[in-house]
Amino acid sequence: MKVGIYGQFYHEHSEQSIQQILNALKQTNVDIAVEKNFLELIKHHKEIDTNVATFSSFTELDHSYDLFFSIGGDGTLLKSITFVRDLGIPIVGINTGRLGFLATIQKEKIIESIAQIIAGNFTISERSLLAIQTEPQSEEIGDLNFALNELAINRKNTTSMIKVETMVDNEHLTSYWSDGLIISTPTGSTGYSLSCGGPIMDPASQCMVLTPIAPHNLNARPLVIPDDVEITLKVSGREKSYLISLDSRIATLEDHAVIRIKKAPFTIKLAQLKDDTFIKTLREKLLWGEDKRN
Repeated sequence: MKVGIYGQFYHEHSEQSIQQILNALKQTNVDIAVEKNFLELIKHHKEIDTNVATFSSFTELDHSYDLFFSIGGDGTLLKSITFVRDLGIPIVGINTGRLGFLATIQKEKIIESIAQIIAGNFTISERSLLAIQTEPQSEEIGDLNFALNELAINRKNTTSMIKVETMVDNEHLTSYWSDGLIISTPTGSTGYSLSCGGPIMDPASQCMVLTPIAPHNLNARPLVIPDDVEITLKVSGREKSYLISLDSRIATLEDHAVIRIKKAPFTIKLAQLKDDTFIKTLREKLLWGEDKRN
């Protein structure tokens, strides 16, 4: 078996978790490759054995990898998909951060959880993504034109609202006068969209949601639509440019640029322990339906 390991940060006291992960994998004779920048960070702790192979980009990964370990929080897992992309390598999210809604394996249970993963005692949750094209083409976005959680349009360098002209399958929907607009996948429905009043959707749902950010009109509400449609956006405002974000990646687009959004042609596979269900995560992480009477 061959696995890749990626992390963004090296927090104080995180060396114990990292060492446990490496030890647990090496005891099972797994071939390990660690992302180059992350390996440089953990090398500062001399007690950690860093005698492993490395990789530095998507082009160095291939179908010979069986698993991809993401060490950190949900932000780290979102960054992991820029390495895995359409290779279909299952991602194992180990939460050493705070909430850990996507990275469900807790650091307190690393050893036993990795043993189950390596033994194949896990399920695969396939997650849809959004893919975009811009006219004119954006060099800032490049080939990282996909998002697991959401695509968001936000105003830039102004306190004035922006106008987001929105079409669904070439039919005019509306023009949102707001601070911006979120187009979210079911996976992202528990993130930015939720904080702006959007609904929670089960990850297996075949849909996406349009959630306006601080809309100026009271009848602008989140809208759930099928994920087999194409959304077209055109933004205008007092400033000559605005921000577009794909998960944690941000770019600037000029006013009146056309953005076309569709379901991506590939999915991301999340490896989860069999008892780490979406319903369980809702209850434990979002305190779903928390009530003294229960």
